[in-house]
Amino acid sequence: MVEESLVTRSTAPVAAVEVAVQPSRAIGPKILLYSHDTFGLGNIHRTLLVAEALTGALPGAAVLIVTGSPVIHALRIPDGIDYVKLPCLDRVAAERYQPRFLSSWSDDVKRMRRDILRKAALGFDPDLVIVDKRATGVDGELLGTLAALKRLRRPPRIVLGLRDILDEPARTRHALAKSHAFATIERYYDEVWVYGTPVVFDTVREYGFPEAVARKTAFCGYLRTRTEGRPSDGGAPRVLVTTGGGGDGSDVVEAYLEGLLGLPRRFALRTTIVFGPQMPESRRTRILERFGVIPDVAFFDFEPDLGRRYAEADVVVSMAGYSTMCELLSSGRRAVLVPRAEPVREQLIRARRFADLGYFDLVEPGQLTPERLIGKVLAALRHDVASVPPVDLGGLPRIVERARVLLREGTRDAGAGRGPSGPPTPITTRRSSNRSRPKHAGALPSTST
Repeated sequence: MVEESLVTRSTAPVAAVEVAVQPSRAIGPKILLYSHDTFGLGNIHRTLLVAEALTGALPGAAVLIVTGSPVIHALRIPDGIDYVKLPCLDRVAAERYQPRFLSSWSDDVKRMRRDILRKAALGFDPDLVIVDKRATGVDGELLGTLAALKRLRRPPRIVLGLRDILDEPARTRHALAKSHAFATIERYYDEVWVYGTPVVFDTVREYGFPEAVARKTAFCGYLRTRTEGRPSDGGAPRVLVTTGGGGDGSDVVEAYLEGLLGLPRRFALRTTIVFGPQMPESRRTRILERFGVIPDVAFFDFEPDLGRRYAEADVVVSMAGYSTMCELLSSGRRAVLVPRAEPVREQLIRARRFADLGYFDLVEPGQLTPERLIGKVLAALRHDVASVPPVDLGGLPRIVERARVLLREGTRDAGAGRGPSGPPTPITTRRSSNRSRPKHAGALPSTST
């Protein structure tokens, strides 16, 4: 049951204009990031990347993350960033969610998440809000907060940040229509930032953005992650096997280790296995009981910062989540991708697209066998990194620049008494030469990376 202190109750008439709790202006801007977070590590990793870029570039900035991530407490939280934890959800189907731990109290959990979101947002009184992936939040949980923010005397700028691919186009179009996402974007959002490039996947065209939403949309590029210098010890090749959160990654780990056991003695590989914090204990135990004595294989439950592991590796075996792809592109490592195909096909589409473009190798989910996987790993070790055009990794500096513009415009509009009905500021974009793209959706100016 929700504690009374979480919700402001009054029998007096409600004013037409919301008033934030204890409004104050710090030296720098206040930025709120919402990440609904259910399965895996990708959403919270992406949110933390954006948060750290903003605090690093905007003097005195304070960032508050409101998230349902079950692992945020185990991640490195830089100075200037804090978080409010929402009760955890699990995705049980493409568009269905239920409480992860409080499964018998679904209605209470949903109500708590809505209340916490609204109280955190109004209490923080942000200058800028960046919503990850879901314009309305899970099951519409963000709608009341968006409306309350827009009723403030000095409403914040609001942005929707999208990864490159959500799901297959037909299913995504249906989900966006069912959740009234486009109407919500038109009503509440100032801009939409796509963390990708139309060269890989044209989000606007594939998902049928209406013209009013496409005009607010800009492709920022992929997000460069930290990379480390590669140590060289002249020993046997190193392979890193990582499946993100690990909740559904045990089949990949087992297939690799089974293939490793079948190699002739002349093949020497040093392997690092990172299970991930969400791999079920029973699966982890089974793998260790069967494969734990293989020479030159190191097992780790969780690695909060994989930068060093990528730097050590000659080849990476991984799934194809957005954050993993950014890490692979940033590190320049050869990789064999084994994407998940359910409950959404986002990873499969991304892996196929990057494989078609020549960046990585691919094992289709239905074709995963120990022999096929280890064969792909050995082939990757024999070949140099393909000579392909560099992928645009300028997303973070462009996000920072757009944030600066919106914050400056928000300050000017506040001085002029801009109300919630004021028009959104148009994005200054460079038109793409890709003729298949709508003319009203553009890419942000080039950034050296």
